[in-house]
Amino acid sequence: MTDLLLRDARLWGREGRTDLLVKDGRIEAVADAIPAEGAHVEDLGGAVVIPGLVDAHAHVDKTLWGGPWVPRTAGPGLAAAIAYGAERRAEFGIPNADFITALLTNMCVSGTTHARSHVDIDPGIGIGAVHAVREAVERLDGRIDVELVAFPQTGILASPGTAELMDEALAAGVKSVGGIDPEGFDGDAERHLDLVFALAEKHGAEIDIHLHDGGDLGVKTFDMIIERTRALGYTGKVVISHAFALCDADDATRARLIADLAELQIGLTSVAPKKILPLKELDEAGVTMGIGNDGVRDLWSPYGTGDNLQRTQWFARNAGFSKDADIELALEAATFGGARLLKLDRYGLAVGDTADLVALKGRNPSEAVLEHHQRKLVVKNGRVVAREGALV
Repeated sequence: MTDLLLRDARLWGREGRTDLLVKDGRIEAVADAIPAEGAHVEDLGGAVVIPGLVDAHAHVDKTLWGGPWVPRTAGPGLAAAIAYGAERRAEFGIPNADFITALLTNMCVSGTTHARSHVDIDPGIGIGAVHAVREAVERLDGRIDVELVAFPQTGILASPGTAELMDEALAAGVKSVGGIDPEGFDGDAERHLDLVFALAEKHGAEIDIHLHDGGDLGVKTFDMIIERTRALGYTGKVVISHAFALCDADDATRARLIADLAELQIGLTSVAPKKILPLKELDEAGVTMGIGNDGVRDLWSPYGTGDNLQRTQWFARNAGFSKDADIELALEAATFGGARLLKLDRYGLAVGDTADLVALKGRNPSEAVLEHHQRKLVVKNGRVVAREGALV
């Protein structure tokens, strides 16, 4: 692999401009005026350099990106949306490896180097979504890594046979076990969570549970997940996605839940909806939060592009962030936070870290987030994989 020298970069967290040398897929040196000595040189012209974006919560298997425009006609509420998606997906050939490839391509050129994607598992499609996403990732030839979660979108208990298919997906190498509103949607939190944790234990898998339920029901489910995590020794292996009940809870309850999350290293993910997780409180307590795009241009929603920098801006705006430090805290969630949730090794901007890097137009990270211009350069494992919105 040819060495890569990035000249004239504003490296996030470092004052002034600097050069960055990449060798054998890792950051070799960060210093002023590094000699080229045969390296391929990219002049960044003062662009901000951050680590590769990490989409901590995606549903790339559902996407229609690059396909037909489908006006959403689902009824209101979660159950109606789930039924609508299940009923119409065959009409459009979902999951579709071509659509997934198109979305992953847009994610890649937008600077995402790693993603965690929940993939639907149910008797209607079996584990076909696993194969479709893997095919799309293979087409991208190492430009992006995608970790999969076996996700029971139509429920585990409400959709008989799903637990066995999740078992099959995990046996086929899917890394994490998913869950969805154990009480509010699936109707029996005890049985749902017992199945999720049992599958995780059987396969040595991690857990990532969708929890849309708010109010007292959501808080109760939080407590049940916390209880099992503690009792079964699953510290550091559980993520709760969406986690809206944390936004609904009174101050004392929220503080108690956050303390438990911190103790058990239970992570959270947000997709920047109207209910915004209290990132500052979470950060102060040492709770990791990641940011993701959720579904993009699919039967659930016409919104989204797969650009996690844009999604970071959405989060910062919806959270009422205006100070640079707060905007950068959101950016940390979309980079280092996601990396911690996915347990990425040697992720970052230090010498020795893997060279997953993004060059952003802007004079500082906050400006880069708020304007989210086309990415100047994307580097994956030391290889330039995208430039100015196109794959290389």
